[in-house]
Amino acid sequence: MYTHILLPTDGSDLSMHAVDAGIQLASRLDAKVLGLHVAPRYPVMSYMTEIVTISESQYNEESAERAERYLAEITARAKAAGVACDTHYTFDDHPAKVIAAIAEERGCDLIVMASHGRRGFDRLLLGSETQRVLLGSKLPVLVCR
Repeated sequence: MYTHILLPTDGSDLSMHAVDAGIQLASRLDAKVLGLHVAPRYPVMSYMTEIVTISESQYNEESAERAERYLAEITARAKAAGVACDTHYTFDDHPAKVIAAIAEERGCDLIVMASHGRRGFDRLLLGSETQRVLLGSKLPVLVCR
């Protein structure tokens, strides 16, 4: 049925719950998983630079460390379940597009993700990344709550 499941995460409890569901499904189907984190790019500001408290290199370094922590957690959970796991992170301001693109590029046949993540109230106003993935991906998407 499914052989390669993409597990996007923003590190929130809800997204890690979806990761667990995806790993459990992969275990039952003898599938492998790909953990993915898409970090926002450094915000470029041409004014009020005196109030910016972190440099671009610091931001990128801290974002990469955070991504590696999230992905290490996915790797550990997959290993505990006996599921083969690979991970990837990237920087982009449009996570849904990246999620759909990586899923296709890496040969995934299912995306398992949370109904919403860290953005909370914004999802009501802007639409969640999950909604954008549902609309933009050619692959099936399993949404976990």
